[in-house]
Amino acid sequence: MTAPSGEITALLKHVAGGDERAREQLMERVYRELQRLAGYYMRGERIDHTLQPTALVHEAYLRLFGREQIDWQNHSHFVHGAARAMRQILVDHARRRATAKRAEGQKKVSFDESAVIVSDQRPEIMLALDEAIQSLQALDPRQALIVEMLYFTGMTQPEAAQVLGLSEITVRRDWRTARAWLRGEIRKPEAV
Repeated sequence: MTAPSGEITALLKHVAGGDERAREQLMERVYRELQRLAGYYMRGERIDHTLQPTALVHEAYLRLFGREQIDWQNHSHFVHGAARAMRQILVDHARRRATAKRAEGQKKVSFDESAVIVSDQRPEIMLALDEAIQSLQALDPRQALIVEMLYFTGMTQPEAAQVLGLSEITVRRDWRTARAWLRGEIRKPEAV
């Protein structure tokens, strides 16, 4: 069970003020939630993948509290930042794998095929999906955020609605629209 959102938000404010003890308390309170996110991201990976969920959590933590100080507004802002950091770490890993496999050539993937999340053996899936989500972010940031929350973090629609302060109907509608848009975007030949 994760700590209440209000408690996390208060800790984030203390961390922003430079309170090192609050940073430790924050990590203790959100570690399990970050582990769940990492496990969800890693579920489609090879067993011998070089990144493991614990390493992914620690790498994300370093990015979240690295040199650049982020003014975390609340718990949902922090969770979204963690999810985005984990996705970016895996995208970077996929790029390195794709570079190594470039001689094999790339092949077209679909959004449905990308439902395996990231495959260390098929980095083009993660790269195509990441590129499509970045395009969606430019068109509709809320839909892109909902994709990240539902698809990448494993949140349910009611959980995402609560975190975002939206109705479940709005989340369901945005999710359906975003999925349809992503399917079309990923099927484009230039999305390969």
